[in-house]
Amino acid sequence: MTADKNAKKRNRNTWSAKLKRTLTSVLPVAKNRRGKCVRCGACCKLPNVCPWLAFDEQNHAVCKFYFFRPLNCRKYPRTDSEFITPDTCGYRFEDTAPQ
Repeated sequence: MTADKNAKKRNRNTWSAKLKRTLTSVLPVAKNRRGKCVRCGACCKLPNVCPWLAFDEQNHAVCKFYFFRPLNCRKYPRTDSEFITPDTCGYRFEDTAPQ
């Protein structure tokens, strides 16, 4: 990852970015999102480690608050612009530009 990409990634991993993800979590998930959660737990550490994050015997992330988790947790990553964890996350966003 280049220095410029690292800087952009850090700018999206702040409390203000978390607040924005929380406020916009009522909006729908982008139609070009593909994949599924692989239980890496990376999103549960944005920007600090969630107090309900735990890991099972296979080192998969487990939410102790799963059925009551907030929308921003349920929908992460909602859009490509808020996608901070592409290295570990099972989700991806397809290019929607015309071919």
